[in-house]
Amino acid sequence: MGKVLIVDDEQGMRRILSTNLRLDSHIPVEAPDASAAIALLAREEFDVVITDQKMPGGSGMDVLRAVQDADSRTSVIFLTAVGTMELAVESMRHGAFDFLTKPFVPDVVRATIRRACERTALLRENAVLKKTVRHLEGPDEILGDCAAIRSLRETIVRVARMNTTVLITGETGTGKELVARAVFRNSTRANGPFIPINCAAMTESLLESELFGHEKGAFTGADKPRAGLFETADGGTLFLDEIAEMSPTAQAKLLRVLANGEFQRVGSTIIRRVDVRVLAATHRQLRAQVEKGLFREDLYYRLAVIPIHLPPLRDRKEDIELLCKVLSEKIAGEIKMPNRPLSHTALRKLISYPFPGNIRELRNLLERALILGQSSDLQPEDFPLEPSRASAVLSSGECTVDQLVSYLPEQLDIRDWLNRLEKGLIERALDTAGGVQAEAARRLSLSRSDLGYKVSKYALNDKTGISKQDIS
Repeated sequence: MGKVLIVDDEQGMRRILSTNLRLDSHIPVEAPDASAAIALLAREEFDVVITDQKMPGGSGMDVLRAVQDADSRTSVIFLTAVGTMELAVESMRHGAFDFLTKPFVPDVVRATIRRACERTALLRENAVLKKTVRHLEGPDEILGDCAAIRSLRETIVRVARMNTTVLITGETGTGKELVARAVFRNSTRANGPFIPINCAAMTESLLESELFGHEKGAFTGADKPRAGLFETADGGTLFLDEIAEMSPTAQAKLLRVLANGEFQRVGSTIIRRVDVRVLAATHRQLRAQVEKGLFREDLYYRLAVIPIHLPPLRDRKEDIELLCKVLSEKIAGEIKMPNRPLSHTALRKLISYPFPGNIRELRNLLERALILGQSSDLQPEDFPLEPSRASAVLSSGECTVDQLVSYLPEQLDIRDWLNRLEKGLIERALDTAGGVQAEAARRLSLSRSDLGYKVSKYALNDKTGISKQDIS
């Protein structure tokens, strides 16, 4: 259904067309000549314009030009008794949708108008989409101009207004939470809450309590009932970061919420219902986790209705110059220091770096350079990089033994290297488990006693906020 302007100096022709248009629930508006049509176009919006060519007060080409000036997305159909090939070619060259001759076949005209309405609707929808994508290209949004990032922005716009779950994958530091927030801001739930939680930062019992809440006396220290994040996020969006680290029990409960919106607080038999959109993210290859039996396959398919993958920075080096420009301006404003441009040699150095920490690492490097750099522009020496191919592969958390071996130096002390590797893996497990040895042991598939021995061996008893070991 559309609003259609009929321009013809014959009243009988206008009435016949209006009658046919109403059969398809269109809204016809009549104009007796070109000047009246041009006046209407200046005041109202139409989906389709049907115009004769020879009329008092101007021609059909005048009407076409007026439509192009008012809204070029409006479809124009010429319907004239003077059907010369020259006129048909000229009208189509200037943007007319179709050219028909009188006398006309009603079914043909009706079908042409339906197609014209569909074309206008599609052009206007695309214009809205492009406007939204341009908004996402702002300095505080998704930065980059490579094909993968342009496609990412368009995907965000398309899925944002749906209510489906979204699984965001990508290496650490690629901006997974930034994408989740962009989906939320452009969704119909934008006026509701957006609640993020890092599943890797909590023990199994604590995560369940945080997500689903608990009743008084459900466990030691539960001195009063408490609503969980699902209840808090009701009507909004819950972002589950590092979803692959969720325990099997929590996975089963999450599956139930995604399936029917129902859950129970810890220690309660009462079934509660919520309306929450779930966005999830992980740096791991979740499909591989399913094949290893570490993640539920049914939950994977519930989460990955819309998969979004963020490319690592080393695969979009053409964006590094733009990222440096925008990020340095933003950082300079935050730290209240003058911004300084990047020298050509410094840019070349950054482009050659593998960036295992991705955009997060780039931002940290720029902030340090702006604070400590001495020159009027940022120089290569302001970026003390030590590129390590091994660290770039290890940062993904997913690599084969053959890949790892290929990136190691040809000569090394294997005992020392294996000890450093084991220590680094234990440190990382303790870090992500919040220092809880039982959870770290589960992540490493070790017994509690084996992990306790290794913690003592590497003097990690007092480790709390442990950083990842740099293995190179």
